[in-house]
Amino acid sequence: MALVVPKELEELEKPSSLSSPTPLEIRFQVPDFRAPIRDFFRTREVGEFLSGALAGAMTKAVLAPLETIRTRMVVGVGSKNISGSFIEIIEQQGWQGLWAGNGINMLRIIPTQAIELGTFECVKRAMTSAQEKWKRDESPKVQIGDFRLNFSLSWISPVAVAGAAAGIVSTLACHPLEVLKDRLTVSPDIYPSLSIAVSKIYKEGGVGALYAGINPTLIGMLPYSTCYYFMYEKLKKSYCEAKKKKSLNRPEMLLIGALSGFTASTISFPLEVARKRLMVGALQGKCPPNMAAALAEVIRDEGLGGLYRGWGASCLKVMPSSGITWMFYEAWKDILLVEKRIL
Repeated sequence: MALVVPKELEELEKPSSLSSPTPLEIRFQVPDFRAPIRDFFRTREVGEFLSGALAGAMTKAVLAPLETIRTRMVVGVGSKNISGSFIEIIEQQGWQGLWAGNGINMLRIIPTQAIELGTFECVKRAMTSAQEKWKRDESPKVQIGDFRLNFSLSWISPVAVAGAAAGIVSTLACHPLEVLKDRLTVSPDIYPSLSIAVSKIYKEGGVGALYAGINPTLIGMLPYSTCYYFMYEKLKKSYCEAKKKKSLNRPEMLLIGALSGFTASTISFPLEVARKRLMVGALQGKCPPNMAAALAEVIRDEGLGGLYRGWGASCLKVMPSSGITWMFYEAWKDILLVEKRIL
């Protein structure tokens, strides 16, 4: 019995003297993470975080000289007026002295503004959502006999709570950078560079030295941050209602942001004076034990007017800084979240 084999199979079975054995190939396919990463960066929270960082960096780059003058006047270094302080810096350190500590200032402001504005937006949304939910489903109640207690959130301002939270969270995260910035600005001869400042401060008091003055900072930040964000949202809402508009244009954001910064700075400025005194008091060998003692010392030495020493320079810095920050922040939010032209 004959078995007929197809010609094609015969050719496959014949060993080829010309061909070499095919090596074993193992291929790994790396997952494409581009789409998930792009979607992550397009989320609302990340967009607000990046908008805050970019707005803070752009604002500080422009206003660094005013920050240097304000810090010197608040802590009592050099001249007591803006023009005199400006001339002193130019004579002693040259034009670059106006940007003393600006490197650390930029490193400080980028995460600070990102965390602060991002926290503000998240907490405001969460509080607003909780209020609406409790209003719809009724707030929790506790009844003991004839006594009934309603836990309502309607009397709490989501903006005020969000502003307070934003100030506290950003301060806790970025306070060491504030300490370094003040040391570089006030005593550039003792702390000529960032690395030397970090090394000296750590040798003097360890990690705790980087959080010097954290308690008065939090006390001073709480009223400022609460008032700052509350005033901005309140002024914006009232202005839009009066003009029957849905949103502000850029010049209006600049103006309302400046007014909110002016109001918040004026209310909390005495606490800012005490905070700065406590943070750099060790450099002058007379550090008050607490904020109340620092306030009493200022009043004793300089009278009530001393609580507002440097207020003019502070407003000169805070007003444009607040206005420009809000203007840049809203602009970057439009680019990153509304138009999505970059991410």
